[in-house]
Amino acid sequence: MLATQKQYVQWLENKDGNETLHQALWLSESNHAPPARIVLVDDKTTADDAYRLACEGTSLLWRGDFHNARQLLQALGRRIDRTNERSELRKVKKAANKSAADKSVAPKEIPNLFHQQRQIQAQRARILSRLLLELDANYVSQLRRAPDVSAACTVAFGQLDKELNESCVLSFRDLQGVLGAAQWREKGVPIESLGLSIFPHYGVFAPTRHEYVQLLLDAPLPKVHDVAYDIGTGTGLLAIILAQRGVKQVIATDLNPRALACAKENFTRLALTSVQLQQADLYPTDAPLANLIVCNPPWLPAKPSSPLEYAVYDANSKMLRGFLQGAKTHLAEQGEVWLILSDLAEHLQLRTREELLGWFADSGLTVKYRLDTKPKHGRSQDDTDPLFAARSAEITSLWCLERV
Repeated sequence: MLATQKQYVQWLENKDGNETLHQALWLSESNHAPPARIVLVDDKTTADDAYRLACEGTSLLWRGDFHNARQLLQALGRRIDRTNERSELRKVKKAANKSAADKSVAPKEIPNLFHQQRQIQAQRARILSRLLLELDANYVSQLRRAPDVSAACTVAFGQLDKELNESCVLSFRDLQGVLGAAQWREKGVPIESLGLSIFPHYGVFAPTRHEYVQLLLDAPLPKVHDVAYDIGTGTGLLAIILAQRGVKQVIATDLNPRALACAKENFTRLALTSVQLQQADLYPTDAPLANLIVCNPPWLPAKPSSPLEYAVYDANSKMLRGFLQGAKTHLAEQGEVWLILSDLAEHLQLRTREELLGWFADSGLTVKYRLDTKPKHGRSQDDTDPLFAARSAEITSLWCLERV
C-alpha cells in the first residue's frame, strides 16, 4: 500500500554519449530514505565492485539479466558474511560460546550480545538493500528473463498512477519479500494442530511459529464465554481458535489495515460468522465487556527497524503494558485474560520476571494459572546461533490472569 507522501529517486543515464536525468517513484517497505547516490550496474559489474560501492553507501540500479541480479545479491551476502566472520560477528559468536559454556557469565554480556547481533543484521540489510530494480507503471520489469511480478506488487503496494505513467524503483531484496509473501498467501501456512492453513498477506507477520496454539486449545474456557476479544489479531489466528472453540462473539482488533484485510480473508475462507473486525489501537470501542481477552503481543522489548518487525519487537514494552493496563476496564466479572508470551526477553536480560509480575499487579490482575511449552523452531536447536544459550532455554507461556 503506497504511502500518501510520495518520494522520488533520480539518476543519470548515458545514451549515445548524452547524459539524461531520470526520475522514478521510490518504494521502500522498510521506510528507508530514497538513496542520494545511484549508479547503473549490469552483468559486467563484478561482485567485488558492487560490494565496495554498496559499503560506501552507493545504491546500484540493475540493468542486466534478472536472474544475474539475484546471483549478485547472493554474492553480496556471502561477502558481508565473510567480513563479519573476520570482525564483529566473530566477537559475537565468541561471547555466545562463552555464555553457553559458562553459566556465571557477566549479566551485561547477554543483552550486549543481542544488541550486537541486531546491529550486524541491520547493517547487512542496509548493504543488501542497495541493489535496486526499476519497474514500469504496471509493475513490469524490462530486464531479460524477468518474471511477472505485477500482480504481487499490486497487492503489496497498490496501483500506481497510470495517468502519470511513472515508473518506480525498489530494492531487489524488497521485491523478493513481495514475491515470497505472494507464495505464502497462495499456499498458506499449515497449522497442524487445527487441521487448517492460515494465509498471510504482505506486511503481516506469518504464524510460522505456532507452538502456542496447543496452549490455547488446552486452556479451559471461562464458565461464561459469550464475548471474547483478540487484541492485535494479525492474521486472525487466535480469533479463529476462539471461534472454533465455541465463543459466540469474537471481536478482533488491529491498527494495521493490512492485518485487518488479511484476517477478514482468513475468516471468510473458514465461513466464520461469529468474528467481528475493528480497527483499533488495542481495545474495541462500543463493545460489550469481554469474558475472555486474548493477546499475543511482540515478545521482545526492543525498537523495530521495519513495519514487519512490529510483530516481534515492542519498544519499551509499550503494547504489552498498554494491553495489561486496559484489560480490567474491558473485562466482565469472572472474566479471564489469556496472555501469550515467551520468556526469551528474560533470558536475554531485556526484561525481568519481577517486572512482568509487577505490571500484572499494577493493572489489577493476578495469575490464575500458567501453561508452558518449549519452542520447536529450528533456531532453538541451532548451537551455531549466537543467541543459542537464550533460545534453547526459552519457554512460551499462556498466562491466565483474573481480577485481583
